[in-house]
Amino acid sequence: MDLRQTLKTLYAERQQLQRTIAALEQLDGSAGTRRGASDNPKKRGRKFMGSAERKQVGERMKRYWAEWRRRQQPKDAAS
Repeated sequence: MDLRQTLKTLYAERQQLQRTIAALEQLDGSAGTRRGASDNPKKRGRKFMGSAERKQVGERMKRYWAEWRRRQQPKDAAS
């Protein structure tokens, strides 16, 4: 088989597959959607805290470090 004929056949198959995919997407209700980069990517990254949540974390960490310092003191210095 000639290389040009093979390419022509493959292009025809690709075109048929694209039409079939478009028809199936239309039936599925996801017309035009594809995997990969979307127009509305999900926001990723760090979640920022509100002031109330930050205050709670601050209080919790103060208690944590106070307990840590208390445990670090030598036994005879605590008496």
